[in-house]
Amino acid sequence: MSKAVYVLRPEPGLTSTLVGAFGHGIPARGMPLAKVEPVAWKAPAEPFDAILISSANAIRHGGKELDKVRHLPVLAVGGATAQAAREAGFRVDCVGEGGLQRLLDSLDDAPRRLLRLAGEAHLPVDSPASTTTVTVIAYAAHFLSLTPAQGELLEQGGVAMLHSGEMARHFAEQCEWLGIDKVKIALAVLAPRIAEMAGGGWNSVHIAPARSDAALLEMVAGLCQKQHW
Repeated sequence: MSKAVYVLRPEPGLTSTLVGAFGHGIPARGMPLAKVEPVAWKAPAEPFDAILISSANAIRHGGKELDKVRHLPVLAVGGATAQAAREAGFRVDCVGEGGLQRLLDSLDDAPRRLLRLAGEAHLPVDSPASTTTVTVIAYAAHFLSLTPAQGELLEQGGVAMLHSGEMARHFAEQCEWLGIDKVKIALAVLAPRIAEMAGGGWNSVHIAPARSDAALLEMVAGLCQKQHW
């Protein structure tokens, strides 16, 4: 495998992906373009039926306020989010795939109140008529600029791994800001929405067959074996 692979996600996911990459023999290099930090929040006093979480960061950075809602079951998007919730002592009642909206659309018509723990940059969703969703911001991602040295590396070409739509948009903006020729870079993304938010002009865009880091890494390993993307 000779193609350079750049992992752009912040910690702690960065290290997890790099370890997985090395296990696949992928020549991965960490190039984190964001830092996730907690945001002070208060658990609402009103009762809820469940917690809605689409990112493990809500658990990792939720802090002591999570103790006030730990009795509530969790509706999670993705296996990694569900696992983080279980490890933090929550009971996970539902694990959805394909995004938060799809999870909400899959719920039955029973009336319920959901507490959504979200990041500062989050997508709006439409709750079913019988569901009330209250959103609380528990963390924020602060994006970082590409350095000139990082830009020089990217100019040599490679594969950029993208785990979120916000990161995809930021990476595209940074490449344009530094004048990096995007046609030299192939994107390996976790989901179709991420590909959409990355925009066009890339060498190629490859979407993982499943929304998991393992599936993304397997796909990247295959890309590294090819002569052309």
